Amino acid sequence: MSSESLQLVVNSPDEMRELGLRLAKLLRAGDLVMLDGELGAGKTTLTRGLGEGLGVRGAVTSPTFVIARVHPSLGDGPPLVHVDAYRLGGGLDEMEDLDLDVSLPESVIVVEWGEGKVEELTDDRLRVGIQRAVGDTTDEVRHVTLTGVGGRWAEVELGVLSG
Repeated sequence: MSSESLQLVVNSPDEMRELGLRLAKLLRAGDLVMLDGELGAGKTTLTRGLGEGLGVRGAVTSPTFVIARVHPSLGDGPPLVHVDAYRLGGGLDEMEDLDLDVSLPESVIVVEWGEGKVEELTDDRLRVGIQRAVGDTTDEVRHVTLTGVGGRWAEVELGVLSG
């Protein structure tokens, strides 16, 4: 079961961060967000906005070399677990070493490059695809597609993010 997809045009890194701030309001403990897009597309910038919106500790930076970074909540919200699966070759076996299934119930987990690697963690996930706009001479415009998968996202109105 899948909720509707939402397509947005994001015109700058600041707008990408703002989208993350708005998206954070829809997230709760147990949510898995999968980010897909080429290098430099804005995945970490979006996650930075999520971290701000969730009120977590620490600067959100790309976890490329540590693979996963946990940002505890500064309040009573869930921690943010930020994963970069780019260097993880084999599916869930390598992901299991990170114990994400243990963290998932009480955390918001954001996985960059998670396609084909983390789907088995949960039936419910939000897929966020970020593409550079063709012909954009500023290299800042992005097309963002958000697709909710599973019962959790069937009840979420993604349209509120276009504000």
